[in-house]
Amino acid sequence: MTDGAPIMCRNIKTLFNFDPAATDDEVSAAALQFVRKLSGFNTPSKANKAAFDAACEEVFQAGRRLLDSLETQAPPRDREVEAAKARARSAERFGVKAPA
Repeated sequence: MTDGAPIMCRNIKTLFNFDPAATDDEVSAAALQFVRKLSGFNTPSKANKAAFDAACEEVFQAGRRLLDSLETQAPPRDREVEAAKARARSAERFGVKAPA
């Protein structure tokens, strides 16, 4: 566990409460990014490939179960609106004009 400081992997996007719901491909991509972050490997060696792939599958299954079991009263988020917000944050952060 941590000392209370938040941990964030910038490449993993929120997948809960979208309409349509997150696809297996999106959950799988998030699992891959998480395992890459934990392991420090972008691509594992032959010796570590089986462990890496097993971890990706376990994280995928846990993520899918989590997303399928969460409940909210909030209205579903719109993917296009969220993508526009992300582009605006990126433009502000990196000092470039946000694409339309």
